[in-house]
Amino acid sequence: MNLPIRPRRNRQSPAIRDLVRETVLTPGNLIYPLFLQDGSDNTPISAMPGCQRWCVEDLVKEAGEAHALGIPAVVLFPRIPDELKTSGAEESYNDEGLVPRAIKALKAAHPTLMVITDVALDPYNSDGHDGLVATDGRILNDETVEVLCQQALCHARAGADIVAPSDMMDGRVEALREALDDAGFTQVSIMSYTAKYASAYYGPFRGALDSAPKAGDKKTYQMDPANALEALREASLDEAEGADILMVKPAGPYLDIITRLRDATTLPIAAYQVSGEYLMIKAGAAAGWLDEDKVVMESLLGIRRAGANMILTYFAKKVAAVL
Repeated sequence: MNLPIRPRRNRQSPAIRDLVRETVLTPGNLIYPLFLQDGSDNTPISAMPGCQRWCVEDLVKEAGEAHALGIPAVVLFPRIPDELKTSGAEESYNDEGLVPRAIKALKAAHPTLMVITDVALDPYNSDGHDGLVATDGRILNDETVEVLCQQALCHARAGADIVAPSDMMDGRVEALREALDDAGFTQVSIMSYTAKYASAYYGPFRGALDSAPKAGDKKTYQMDPANALEALREASLDEAEGADILMVKPAGPYLDIITRLRDATTLPIAAYQVSGEYLMIKAGAAAGWLDEDKVVMESLLGIRRAGANMILTYFAKKVAAVL
């Protein structure tokens, strides 16, 4: 065959494949989500094999091991006891609560580790929703934002580097930025869950924290999986309101959304490989149908290739060790 152009020439050896590789995954691209609980014990999470809810002491150890592997940041998700949950979610801004204590312990032990906190009310809300619930079942937007501001300030006072509002209430980024700045926390960043979809992939996570809604669903505030242009609208608003990083959640089923946001903004893009994605890989590997290491790497490369600067993944520590 008389072929002057042969693309396979750039694939013929490991050396040339390294030279022409377009997408690179490093530990510095990873954020490690960690579950925590009160007490002195750790609790394995049955729906997420290999994950557990850590006590604060062991959380600090686990985070330190991940940081030593090159992971720059962790994000915290608390399991709050039922007796502390209320319809007003007051525990979410308790300066002596679980998350502030964990932040202080992490920053004291690992000063260079970035600590990111989830800003939403579902772990603290007796109704199980990300926002306050009216007597008729409506999720109250503006009243919720007022509580989110108190929660973010609580985390900032404890030493959080980044607050990550995952609630999807309208206007919360601007309100958080104003509250943080007015309190002198101009250095605290906002990683906004910009395009958080009402996804069935969250199931194992809600079981891990016992944070599922007691009634109704989250479709009036989380996004419709059928919509893409709406994500661009949310991104435009979050950027104008002062977000420092925009997030897409889930990651794998929404690679097109990651790419759309990457093309629409100069802000960094985060993507969350959620619990359902994690569990599918773990289950397939446990059954012998998938090579876990290879599938994990391929899935994360795909998220990076779509345009994500950083990836929240429960595989972070394992991947960092391999890399």
